[in-house]
Amino acid sequence: MNILIISLLACLVVALPSESAQKVKWCVKSQNELKKCEHLATKSTELECHLKSSVTECMTSIKTGDADAITVDAEHVYLAGLKNYELRPIIAENSKAVCSYAVALVKRDTDFSINDLKGKTSCHSCYQSPGGWNIPIGRLVAQNKILWDGPDDMPLEKAVSQFFSSSCIPGISKALYPNLCQACQGDCSCSDREKYSGDGGAFQCLKSGHGQVAFMCYDEIPPSEMQSYQLLCMDGSRKSVEEYKDCYLLKEPRHAVISRKDADSEQIYKVLKQIPDSDLFSSAAFGGKDLMFSDSITDLMELPKIMDSFLYLREDYYEAMRALRAGNPPAPPQDGKIEWCTVGHAEQQKCDSLQIPHMECRRASSVEECIQKIMRKEADALAVDGGQVYIAGECGLVPVMVEQSDQQSCNDGGEASSYYVVAVVRKDSGVTWKTLKGRKSCHTGLNRNAGWKVPDSAICGQTPDCTLYKFFSKGCAPGADLQSNMCELCKGNGKAVGDEGKCEASSKEIYYGYDGAFRCLAEKTGEVAFIKHTIVGDYTDGKGPEWAKGLKSEDYELICPELPDTTVKHTEFGRCNLAKVPAHAVITREDARKDVVKVLKEAQANSDKLFKSEGERNLLFSDSTKCLQETTQPLKEFLTQKYIDMIEKTYTTGQGKPDLVKACTM
Repeated sequence: MNILIISLLACLVVALPSESAQKVKWCVKSQNELKKCEHLATKSTELECHLKSSVTECMTSIKTGDADAITVDAEHVYLAGLKNYELRPIIAENSKAVCSYAVALVKRDTDFSINDLKGKTSCHSCYQSPGGWNIPIGRLVAQNKILWDGPDDMPLEKAVSQFFSSSCIPGISKALYPNLCQACQGDCSCSDREKYSGDGGAFQCLKSGHGQVAFMCYDEIPPSEMQSYQLLCMDGSRKSVEEYKDCYLLKEPRHAVISRKDADSEQIYKVLKQIPDSDLFSSAAFGGKDLMFSDSITDLMELPKIMDSFLYLREDYYEAMRALRAGNPPAPPQDGKIEWCTVGHAEQQKCDSLQIPHMECRRASSVEECIQKIMRKEADALAVDGGQVYIAGECGLVPVMVEQSDQQSCNDGGEASSYYVVAVVRKDSGVTWKTLKGRKSCHTGLNRNAGWKVPDSAICGQTPDCTLYKFFSKGCAPGADLQSNMCELCKGNGKAVGDEGKCEASSKEIYYGYDGAFRCLAEKTGEVAFIKHTIVGDYTDGKGPEWAKGLKSEDYELICPELPDTTVKHTEFGRCNLAKVPAHAVITREDARKDVVKVLKEAQANSDKLFKSEGERNLLFSDSTKCLQETTQPLKEFLTQKYIDMIEKTYTTGQGKPDLVKACTM
């Protein structure tokens, strides 16, 4: 017996070192960085240093798993996200970007716009620098102002030399492109040997009259001389230098730590946070500047797991980097076609079966993925609830059509539809608002209107540390963490064997959506369901699908905060509800608004199946929809400030902002 115990202890002792041997392998690209990294490794034993010859070699090394992380500039964040690397930003530097605002500066007494630059003379801070080359040239190509069909047509530098009559672009090849060095006063290098090198040099180039426009960073414009200059805006207007926040080419995103999509970003962040800031953000002792991190950093910010290079860089910067490598963007199709984003197999089937002219169907696994596809122009539209309209709005999308459930309002163009969120219980169950804590709950989905945001606001309100996870003993809220108590009651596809689709925010989960949450209650899995006020009437007394046969409306009642000790009939939603909220709306990008509205108006005029679902309920649109009404209201007006306040309150008292909101608003 003693020998057995000693043997087991010996095994444990052997196992312990390998458990702690999960080191973060940091990629460095110079001997000075290696020195600093090795010093940092003395502060955290979980850090390991790997030397490579360049950033791109480091990115390859991270992709293959030979290394884990490196800090890169915004241009390399873009490159890292491409298919040959498939890396993502996991941590951002909390510091000023190298070029916070890249601008096009001109003398006040000139009268041309950004659309009139062809044939002008230009001054640039430095070739391949953010403010002097990458941003202005990438932006001009992305906006089709510099015409370039890509590297197979000609080098980008040649296209630029054909666009400007003469320039000073320090660092470019003087032998290959002499007119791009013609305005320089030196050897056309990015060094002290060139008078017009750097942002200060670009300004002097413009001031002296050797160029008509200077591409540079706003910070380097001398404050005492600002009154003599103006900025060229991308919309064709001009503004004073003081109005730079409304008139700039692009902002350079901050440097970021990149890693593999499946990397343990929390572990990497934890290892870095073990090291004192004074060591992490200082390079002087190692013979260099900005080694591993920018020396000007004040802190590091962990990024949400949903973050990728597109979300981090934002559309305009991402498109400028793409244009720098691939040329002018393809012309948008003129056929007015749109791509509708469907969530799950059942929606895809319905979408395909409708055969709507000028509409194709593209599938995604969740509403959040659809929102990202629309942002990337990989899809154009879908209908979502108010809570998801808010998320989409934070990511730059807009509501363009609203579901209307009242036929009379469809006929006379009445006000946009809305609905009541209600808490439904079984009659005689003993559940009241006062006895709700610790019960089992049914939700339409995580972060959805009726199913989550409204009950979260009504239950937790201003109560610190209150979350629906803690308030209920267990529940089903599709989209929640599978390991959490809010997935315990979910059934997946409902089959006896396996739990495929369990807790997914799609039709794979039988308890997803309004009908799913009510089914969760009707099958006595949960004790309260948070749904829309029309659902009980729509699914009982012979009107529901197969699973709802035999359900009687009189067996369900409502509970609410105003009547804490009692229940009321399900038809009394006007006096017993949790909130009145905006109806579901179709979201899209502003540039796709016209086509989306046109296709949907034609579809509802020519099809009687748009708002009907076979086999399942509420596919693509709510089944109670009578028509779609166009809305041109700004997002805040559509949702109302009161409703927005309620949503944002749930973020402060609940689980925090959804990852997609964090990613879109950082």
